[in-house]
Amino acid sequence: PNCGLEINFQRLRDNPDIHFFTMAEVEEVEGGPGRYRVKVRRQARYVNDRCTSCGLCVAVCPVERPNPFDYGMSTTKAISLSHEMAFPMKHAIDSATCLFEECGKCVEACPYDAIDLRAQPETVELEVGAIIVATGWQPYDARAITNLAFEHHPDVITNVMFERMLAGDGPTQGRLVRPSDGSPVDSVAFVQCAGSRDRLHLAYCSGICCLASLKEAQLLLERNPGAQAHIFYIDLRTPGTYEAYAARVLAQPNIRAVKGKVADILPDAEGDRLVVVADDMVSGAMSRTSVDLVVLATGMVPSRNGEGAAGPLARDADGFLAEGGDGSGIYAAGCARAPVDVATAALDGTAAAMRALNTVRRAVART
Repeated sequence: PNCGLEINFQRLRDNPDIHFFTMAEVEEVEGGPGRYRVKVRRQARYVNDRCTSCGLCVAVCPVERPNPFDYGMSTTKAISLSHEMAFPMKHAIDSATCLFEECGKCVEACPYDAIDLRAQPETVELEVGAIIVATGWQPYDARAITNLAFEHHPDVITNVMFERMLAGDGPTQGRLVRPSDGSPVDSVAFVQCAGSRDRLHLAYCSGICCLASLKEAQLLLERNPGAQAHIFYIDLRTPGTYEAYAARVLAQPNIRAVKGKVADILPDAEGDRLVVVADDMVSGAMSRTSVDLVVLATGMVPSRNGEGAAGPLARDADGFLAEGGDGSGIYAAGCARAPVDVATAALDGTAAAMRALNTVRRAVART
């Protein structure tokens, strides 16, 4: 988000008690509560603090690469800002795609001598009293769900890709168009539990996908009031006060909810639209719905799933971090611990911060 983020960045920059390390990774944790020794490896940015983000380097860079912030739906240069609200507001070079000394055009173009193509990684060692692991989440890999055609048709996208398309700074500048040919979108199928609640993929429910799809259906109609949204679901889970919101969205005539599991997504006879084949549990028959775009509500998986955790934190059966109790001094927060929504993640982060402070206080009291 842009709103409110810059003031928090300013607080980070102005507070002498806060030290931040970007493009960095915790490599090693030793010790115990109140006396941890942490080894942090900082990757080379190849751009120093003299950078003003003027963008002259980007203009001359000849290397295009898929833009990870847009989930590959756009491209960016080998030297770039990660996104509009990058922190710190400095460019960085992607070492996997940059030509370095074979090119060097960015060095020549920079009037501030801010680019060093020979920069090296560095290791920083810290002594800390407690650790909070808040490494977040990423979408489940839709390529693994072979029957939903994500790899085979460009007009099958994920929910996070749909969000980027609707963003003003996204790959289409907020215009909702079909990736295959750029034509307007008049009908969208939202496929719930894409890989979730499925023993072959994710056994659990991520808890936020139904609400996200309802919001996205509402955004579709705001952009195109004549559009049609079809929501295919197993169960619509919108607990608590969200039930009223769900009822308002589903009451709109242009939104159709189909209780049933999607079995297949196929091109239609003409090949320019998609047909969603689903088991309609109410009618007891297979339904076939022709649409312009399919949006898969893929679940949330921990970002560090399958990788070593910082410190002695175990993982549960789904790959999320499991704590050993308040005495451990290492605390998991937000979607590193479980799939949660934004409000819950904020509360969880506050709780982790308080627990970490208590750990440090106890350690100080013992000395």
